Amino acid sequence: MPIRVLPEELVDQIAAGEVIERPASVVKELIENALDAGATRIEIDIERGGVAFVRVRDNGCGIAAGELTMALARHATSKIASLADLEAVTTLGFRGEALPSIGAVSRLRLVSRAAGAARGAEISATGGALAAMRPAAHPPGTTVEVRDLFFNVPARRKFLRSDTTELGHIVRLVERLALSRFDVSFRLQSGKRVLLAVPAAAGADAEPARLAEVLGADFLPSAVAVRHAAGPVMLSGWVGLPTRSRAQPDQQFWFVNGRSVRDRLLMNAVRLAYRDVLYHGRFPAYVLYLTLDPKLVDVNAHPGKLEVRFRESRQIHDFVFRAVERALADTRPGPVAAALAAGADTAHGAGGNAAAPAARPGDLPLTQSARNPWLIAPTIYEPPPVAPSELPPAEQQPLGSAIGQLHGVYILAQSRAGLVLVDMHAAHERVLYEKLKAERAQGSPASQQLLEPLSVTLKAHELEGLLEQRAQWEQAGFELDALSPTQLVLRAVPAFLRPAEVPRIVSSLVHDLALDADTHHLESAADRFLGTLACRTAIHAHRHLTLAEMNALLRQMEATERANQCNHGRPTWTRLTLQQLDQLFLRGR
Repeated sequence: MPIRVLPEELVDQIAAGEVIERPASVVKELIENALDAGATRIEIDIERGGVAFVRVRDNGCGIAAGELTMALARHATSKIASLADLEAVTTLGFRGEALPSIGAVSRLRLVSRAAGAARGAEISATGGALAAMRPAAHPPGTTVEVRDLFFNVPARRKFLRSDTTELGHIVRLVERLALSRFDVSFRLQSGKRVLLAVPAAAGADAEPARLAEVLGADFLPSAVAVRHAAGPVMLSGWVGLPTRSRAQPDQQFWFVNGRSVRDRLLMNAVRLAYRDVLYHGRFPAYVLYLTLDPKLVDVNAHPGKLEVRFRESRQIHDFVFRAVERALADTRPGPVAAALAAGADTAHGAGGNAAAPAARPGDLPLTQSARNPWLIAPTIYEPPPVAPSELPPAEQQPLGSAIGQLHGVYILAQSRAGLVLVDMHAAHERVLYEKLKAERAQGSPASQQLLEPLSVTLKAHELEGLLEQRAQWEQAGFELDALSPTQLVLRAVPAFLRPAEVPRIVSSLVHDLALDADTHHLESAADRFLGTLACRTAIHAHRHLTLAEMNALLRQMEATERANQCNHGRPTWTRLTLQQLDQLFLRGR
């Protein structure tokens, strides 16, 4: 076949395929045009998943009647005029490809009225063929109607999914764009169903309301605010707590200079920030905004403008990683909010016993009641000899003071806000892990020399694998060597280990590290070793702790970063407030 120049119509359809992949692509391009036009209200109407009909109406600056024909010409744009403009572009669109690409594969109608114009005008295109422009009644702003998408490209239309699937893509896209601009109202309607309706942000509660609409009402209460700046770069937004992780990455939103992107570098930076606190196979939820000098980022890297390239990619990656990691590191038991404490106290007093002090262990003669349970009755009604003016200092701490152990698994503590329950193994695991990491960073792990070297028998392949990881063992405080192909000798171990437990712990470590090599949530071999060591040496179920030991663990948790969750992302503690307890027992009615 000889070389030939393709017909203009075919060229337009091929070019359209790079920009318009599905109905959601149409919606994206039209909404971004509306945002660039300064719209504060955008309405989207859909039929049959966008294949039959898409209409986007805005109240932006509009298009002058004399420029309507030019708006449908390829590479015609009002947003850039030179290469210098392209290098510092701040608008969402700039290629001049959206409208002509849509018009090449659909039946398009464009109606607009420029601000200050007496009347509007309209123009239509069918498969790229333009009709004559004519006057039209229209309020200030623009309306674009797209019918019969891909009617002239049957091969492309054949690969579209069901109407429900295509509509789902549109809903997620509009949600993403709604999170990019809180100052713009969005309404999405399919047939007679309103799928999304969010007003423009106004007041302190506007952003939380929109976040709740898109991500659910439980997102903000289970999220940490992020705000960090360094030179011309700033990161802001919210990251979900590890305990609110999801089975799929469907609530991960990235915006760069207001542009919604799916950038691998940014997503990888966040994933690494969660590696210490998120269980393998789970995904965090977050909404993050990166703002930087437009000259430091190239938004012209993808036809759909979904990916960007940073001039200093390594620095941006490290900046995002450190900012999110720092925010997650502060997830530890903190002081109870004054409002919460006040509300809990008020609710507790509603039952009529506001002046009575909370019962404490030892207040009631339990030894006598064991012989005669009726002897406890007078004690209940007798006022205490001295009403304490305030709670003991320990109970004013975030996790309060321990009052007992439940089934050898949970610590029960009493705080000013109510009842605190702590998973002692998960909590101790986090405390040990952070301690081991800090010692490794300082290069001085606390180690104890053994008076008599300990010998541990392993399988030949296990010992060989252990010796390959000798550096990680030594960084944790072990001093070890091989006496034979199956005999390991230990001359020093971490200071917190009991020598009697060392053989069991070493055997468990070897087994766990080999088993989890490809599935562990921690990617660094050194972190994986320390995480496994912390898990194996933390206190386990059914071990009896004294009140002093329990309180010591509570105080360590309050001083430990990321103590709200264990190394696998599970919560380490929870609280039942006095108000919640009162509701359980119907007090105050």
